[in-house]
Amino acid sequence: MKALGFRAHGGPEAATVLEVPEPFPGPGEVKIAVRAAGLNHLDLFTLQGLPGVEVPLPHILAGDGSGVVLEVGEGVTDWRKGDRVLVDPSLPDGTCEYCLRGLECFCRNYRILGEHTQGVASEFAVLPAENVRPLPPSLDFETGGCAALVFMTAYRALYTVGELRGSDQVAIIGAGGGLATAAIQLAHLRGARVVVVTGSAEKGERTRALGADEVIFRSRGSEVDRELWRASGKRGFDVVFDPTGEATFAGSARALARGGRLVFCGATAGPMVTVDLRPLFWRGASLRGSTMATRQEFTEVLSLLRAGAVRPVVDQVFPLEEGPAALRRLARGDLFGKLVLKPA
Repeated sequence: MKALGFRAHGGPEAATVLEVPEPFPGPGEVKIAVRAAGLNHLDLFTLQGLPGVEVPLPHILAGDGSGVVLEVGEGVTDWRKGDRVLVDPSLPDGTCEYCLRGLECFCRNYRILGEHTQGVASEFAVLPAENVRPLPPSLDFETGGCAALVFMTAYRALYTVGELRGSDQVAIIGAGGGLATAAIQLAHLRGARVVVVTGSAEKGERTRALGADEVIFRSRGSEVDRELWRASGKRGFDVVFDPTGEATFAGSARALARGGRLVFCGATAGPMVTVDLRPLFWRGASLRGSTMATRQEFTEVLSLLRAGAVRPVVDQVFPLEEGPAALRRLARGDLFGKLVLKPA
């Protein structure tokens, strides 16, 4: 079967369309015909190589996907051939102290599909039965195939870790990626006042349709800190959502109100930051890391998707064979929403 992946680590140029054996389900597993697979920045990091993470080669990318059940392994009773499903990319072991407390994202042996294991950017995929969920009827394969990772990450970051309330003001750093478009919708849904910082006027205007109340355009020489201070009513933000990292983190910390929470769940612009601690302890502000979500939080995300309260934003759908080109575009960052691969 065909799959998007790599035989050796490198930049986007190392990605290729692989010919690999078709998988078959074992006990407790489900085989799906993949109808769509969503790309994330995590795929670029996996392609480049992550410290301490060894992957089998050749390696198939993508933890997001949707499809149709083709076959089930021994012991699987919840799924039947023809069921429409989407993929839960999280792989906790289910036995550690955190999993037993319902905190699967803290699992000591936590893995993610497409990062630690073979992904789903392929014609067929075999997954543990607990890693497929019903595809909400309101979503087609393309939107459902890119929903899970960004919405589960943004949901936990804002609602659980960031403790976002309807009376809060929230600043969302960045506008074009799938994570930011998910965060804008979730913050708006909670009733918060949403301010978006972006470098593109076109992207900024499109965020208004997702629920942004105000847009700050970042350009060379612009004083984003001063604009954020003005936009907050000269009080700072209760929550700053920053998946960017190195390039924006210090400014995000300065934008916090008294008791504010800076929630970070990525480092797309680099992992090393320098922050002045003094304003943080003077204001009683905090820095809070977040990643992925618990099983219960993902169930709540699916409820929102099923109700149509939020919806993935798809920028472009590529044939699977054009996956390397899609990864190059993802690396350039000239997109609004998600890039999706569609097997033939």
